[in-house]
Amino acid sequence: MVPMMVPAQARKELMKKLLSSLVAIALTALPLSTSALDSKNRDRLENCGMVMDDILRIPEDIPARLMDKAECVVVIPSVVTVAFIGGGSYGRGAMTCRSGEHFDGSWSAPAMMALEGGSVGFQAGAQATDFIFLVMNPRGAMAILNNKVKLGGDIAAAAGPKGRDVQADTDVSFRAEMLTYSRARGLFAGVSVEGSTLRPDNGANEDVYGKKISAADIVRTGEIAPPAAAQQLLELLNKHSPHNDSDRNSIN
Repeated sequence: MVPMMVPAQARKELMKKLLSSLVAIALTALPLSTSALDSKNRDRLENCGMVMDDILRIPEDIPARLMDKAECVVVIPSVVTVAFIGGGSYGRGAMTCRSGEHFDGSWSAPAMMALEGGSVGFQAGAQATDFIFLVMNPRGAMAILNNKVKLGGDIAAAAGPKGRDVQADTDVSFRAEMLTYSRARGLFAGVSVEGSTLRPDNGANEDVYGKKISAADIVRTGEIAPPAAAQQLLELLNKHSPHNDSDRNSIN
């Protein structure tokens, strides 16, 4: 049997229909992809609030005196520790700083951050670890907001003390630009993260705020409204540490 030949005009019409169908499918799939990204970053911000809430309920939590001296707080929830040590994975979270030129206002809209590589000290082998970092001076804050920094290299980082009765004004507290804490399997403690890097997650920030914007502009201008997903985190910080007790001479 001789196969039927499709006329040239019919072939053109068929190709047009096929192309239109492919374009329609692509346009339909695009909002779904964007929606998935929105949901992922919204969940991260909500998880940051839940982690901070849990930590503040622990009797031996971060000393209030240290929290009051911090310029910024970074929360990185649910880092998978084994993969983290191997360098094959990284954690994502958020950083908020006290607003105003002198870091003396309420807590700012959060900038999304990424934590990568390095070691996590005693938490090795844990399934998942939450991290909280206190940034103790403006130099450390601006370094993190503007660049990828190596903890323990570009900025001085130390395991933070804990407990309500601890003498917070120790040498390590004075020297460190960042104090680091972690929680895994119910255990909360200061932990070394030297060798890790921390950087602004620019793609996530664009997703959360709907435009290309730097982490420094999100946190420092005071003109960016925080997303609803960050409400719990900011309310907790404003309630538990409403005032900055940093050394005034260190704030530029």
